[in-house]
Amino acid sequence: MGTAVITGANRGIGFELCRQLATRGETTVAVCRHSSPELDALAAQDPSRVRIETTVDVTDVDSVAALGDRLRGQPLDLLVHNAGILTAGDALGEIDFDQARRQFDVNALGPLRLTEALLENLTKGSKLVIITSRMGSIADNTSGGRYGYRMSKAAVNIAGMSLTQDLRPRGVAVAILHPGFVRTGMTGGRGDVAADEAARGLIARIDELSLETSGGFWHANGERLPW
Repeated sequence: MGTAVITGANRGIGFELCRQLATRGETTVAVCRHSSPELDALAAQDPSRVRIETTVDVTDVDSVAALGDRLRGQPLDLLVHNAGILTAGDALGEIDFDQARRQFDVNALGPLRLTEALLENLTKGSKLVIITSRMGSIADNTSGGRYGYRMSKAAVNIAGMSLTQDLRPRGVAVAILHPGFVRTGMTGGRGDVAADEAARGLIARIDELSLETSGGFWHANGERLPW
């Protein structure tokens, strides 16, 4: 069994990824700014399978570096960049540029900060996964709006492609995954799919990932998405 690091693990998709991976015997490092009752309960059930790392803000260089120090020497089979935000003030004519910048910092730069901090933990056979959104697809944008969110996800998509090239010599495969429109706190409980179902689809895509398929942009249901 392997060891997985998952960001944004205190709720929603991140929590379900931790729960489902731990249930099948993986060791999970649940990374978040603050824990939750659900995550605490999961860790209490089997502390050997779920380790909680709180006070980690992916926008803060020092807290990310501190996590890297705590995990130094620990080989990682899986690193999932799931932490993300969606804010208001994203429509043309009322764009909140501070919030747009914040989304970019969390959604696009956050995964790069953490990848650099954990680079030596990723070895041959490791997998790196970016949980993105099809709203970052240029070809798929037929409705406009959501400027900050769309731009941040388009940015992390291209970061994922660069990571694909840079990590291939290390034997590390990369997947860029859209979970679907998921009913979580981030979406205000709206959506077409529950978090547990989305997580099952994401895990299936992660299991299928190899160096041969590295760099793909997929829906959790297996659909290949346009860039």
